[in-house]
Amino acid sequence: FLFKTNAHSLLLVLSCLIQSSSSSHHYAISASHTLNVICISSHLEYTPYTTMSSSRIEYSEKYADEENEYRHVILPKELAKTLPKTRLLSENEWRSIGVQQSRGWQHYAIHRPEPHILLFRRPLGTDPQTGAVDQELKRVALEEYKGQFGLRG
Repeated sequence: FLFKTNAHSLLLVLSCLIQSSSSSHHYAISASHTLNVICISSHLEYTPYTTMSSSRIEYSEKYADEENEYRHVILPKELAKTLPKTRLLSENEWRSIGVQQSRGWQHYAIHRPEPHILLFRRPLGTDPQTGAVDQELKRVALEEYKGQFGLRG
């Protein structure tokens, strides 16, 4: 939807959307104050209405196996209560709640006893700026991993 509006109408439109939205639909809202225009689009991806302070999000050190590097991210429990419980978050979703990390990370599992802890992985050798696997970075990362554990090969 695209509306040309003033501040009073904007509040009315937002109030109606919040009251009438179903649990499966969320709305992305953008506005231009200089043009007095509001754009509201409906989509099915999770979009939080409020943003928690990213300073309360904790990040683990990275750890690895022969295929991937991993890390976990600990969210404030009140923020975790607002997240979907039965599916993984897309990159846009976890970034939108304030998780900040380099490119290539994937939310890969839900630890049901502690849903406020998000589990992430990415392939060894992932370039943190592009998110793509670089074969030379992968070779070096695998050598480092094997060196840490005295493995040959």
